[in-house]
Amino acid sequence: MTPEQIRLVKSSFASVLPIADQTGVQFYDRLFALDPALRPLFKGDITEQSRMLMRMLATVVNGLDRLETIVPAVQALGVRHAGYGVVDAHYETVGDALLWTLRQGLGDSFTPEVAALETCVFTTGLFRLYLIDRTSALIRERVGPLIAAHVEGRRA
Repeated sequence: MTPEQIRLVKSSFASVLPIADQTGVQFYDRLFALDPALRPLFKGDITEQSRMLMRMLATVVNGLDRLETIVPAVQALGVRHAGYGVVDAHYETVGDALLWTLRQGLGDSFTPEVAALETCVFTTGLFRLYLIDRTSALIRERVGPLIAAHVEGRRA
C-alpha cells in the first residue's frame, strides 16, 4: 500500500473509534444475521468480544506501515480462531459483516476508494491472508507478493 492509502485507511478507521463499542456490537449483530450458525462459536460476552475485535482492528490499521509488527499478532489470532472451530469459509462472512459495519459507521465517508482499501486490508488482502494462513510459510511466500501487488494496484 502507498503511504497515502495507509493514511486514508487510518483516518477512516479513526472516524469509528469514538463509537468503537457500538461499532463492535453492530458488527456481531450483522455477523449473526448473515450466518446464525456462527453464534455458538462465541461463548463469552459479546460486548467484551466486540472490544477485543476493535482493539485487534486498531492494531492492524495502526501497523499497516510496519507489517512486521502486526503479522505475528494476526497469525496468533488465526491459530486461536481455528481452535474455536472457525474454518476458512467463515472469513468471507466476517469480511462482509465488517465492511457493512464500517459503511454504517462512516456513512458518506465510506467512499468507493475507502471501500476498496478496506476490502484490500480486511477481506481480500493482508489481514485475511495472515489470519487464514495460520501455519504455512510456503503459502505466504507464494501468495504474499500477489497480495502486495494487488494492494499496490499493479499486476504480479
